[in-house]
Amino acid sequence: MPFINYNGNIIDAGVPVATAASRGLRYGDGLFETMKMLKGKIVHEAEHLQRLWHGMELLQFELRKHFSKEKLIAAIQALAQKNGHQAAARIRLNVCRGEGGLYDPANHFPNFIIETWPLQTNNQLNINGVVAGIYEDARKSCDILSNIKHNNYLPYVLAAIKAKKEKWNDALVLNQFGRIADSTISNIFIIKNEKIVTPPLAEGCVSGIMRQKMIQFLQKQYHIEEAALTIEDILKADEVMLTNSISIIRWVQQIQQSRYQSNMIQKIYPAFAATILG
Repeated sequence: MPFINYNGNIIDAGVPVATAASRGLRYGDGLFETMKMLKGKIVHEAEHLQRLWHGMELLQFELRKHFSKEKLIAAIQALAQKNGHQAAARIRLNVCRGEGGLYDPANHFPNFIIETWPLQTNNQLNINGVVAGIYEDARKSCDILSNIKHNNYLPYVLAAIKAKKEKWNDALVLNQFGRIADSTISNIFIIKNEKIVTPPLAEGCVSGIMRQKMIQFLQKQYHIEEAALTIEDILKADEVMLTNSISIIRWVQQIQQSRYQSNMIQKIYPAFAATILG
């Protein structure tokens, strides 16, 4: 059985760590980060921690002196070593407020859970393109919480359930205006007439670490812009790609009845991946 790290203590993954009074269970009162570890080091460690600290500030956590970035990284590395996942791993860090009712939390201190899973180190663009759909039943709000990875994740959960039922590999999530926000696990970029477009943060997408890295990379040699994307824009695109911290880039082959090429994506991937993986 693998191990987890709960508030700095490594324990068996099957040991319960939350009670019925947990605000994380009652209200989704928390946030999380998904990170990639290679050779014992977290890829884009500083950026992940910056986003986490920004999210905790938005959620009004009170940080005690012993809750530091350095100690969190040490806890992640200790758990990866205990599980034998240092070579390549997916890391999930969940932060919740603790126990209490809506108006009377016991305190505002963060409690954290770290989990690790082994990853295969396949650094190639996916040959079989992603088949995705568009989930329209629950929309994502555009507000101060939209860009962080908070635990109120129901639009994405329902979109993922829909994707599994329809045998899609992923599903696109819409914002409150019916435009594209992102997918269940990735940010989205489209290519049309060699112009690359991704939704701006104001459209409600998660502020992905790989999204920002991709924008910075593309600005040097491609026509890239941040602009709202309609469903029609997606369906009429020449190429579509998804980015996240685990997969870097995934080529999308089909959304609904639209099929896409990967000509520019095949050129972008090796150069961009080299900046990430070294």
